Amino acid sequence: MAAYREADGLAGEHVTLLRAHAQAQERCSALLQAQATRIAAMEAQLIRARGATIRAATALLWEREDRAAFDAALPGLGRRVALGRQVAALQTRVHDLMRTLQRRELAGRTGSASHPGHTPAGVAADLEASLQAADLVICQTGCMSHGDYWRVQDHCKRTGKLCMLVDQPDGLQIVRIHRPDEVFSP
Repeated sequence: MAAYREADGLAGEHVTLLRAHAQAQERCSALLQAQATRIAAMEAQLIRARGATIRAATALLWEREDRAAFDAALPGLGRRVALGRQVAALQTRVHDLMRTLQRRELAGRTGSASHPGHTPAGVAADLEASLQAADLVICQTGCMSHGDYWRVQDHCKRTGKLCMLVDQPDGLQIVRIHRPDEVFSP
């Protein structure tokens, strides 16, 4: 009888161990399934990332080829673009300096005892100061002297300002625009 009790106790322990072993196997199986799902998701993400990388690298190579072809078609373009930016910056600086100089000259004239506008030289100086302050010059050709006409044309040519000459005063019916690099004819 003692042997039967001992065998029953061992059988009970064996059943308990088998249940614990089955639960451990279920947990391991669930963990393996979760890991397999995670690995599959990561592999899909990796494939998408590789595809995006290949797409980006291909686009970059195509862009480099296009850029090389563009540079070969227009040699010195980069240098010209850089020089163009520098010229624009220098023009802005020159216009700022000219405006500052004109303001100083006008301030010096208003503070002086004699008004220079009463002499022909003063009128010419006033015209030059007004031209320097302007961004665009509009003249009615019949309302200025021949010397002033050429002075205005010369100033516009030197400073790069547009000069708009109005032929007929009534309603601005005909307008000619002279660029500074064009030849002027009265």
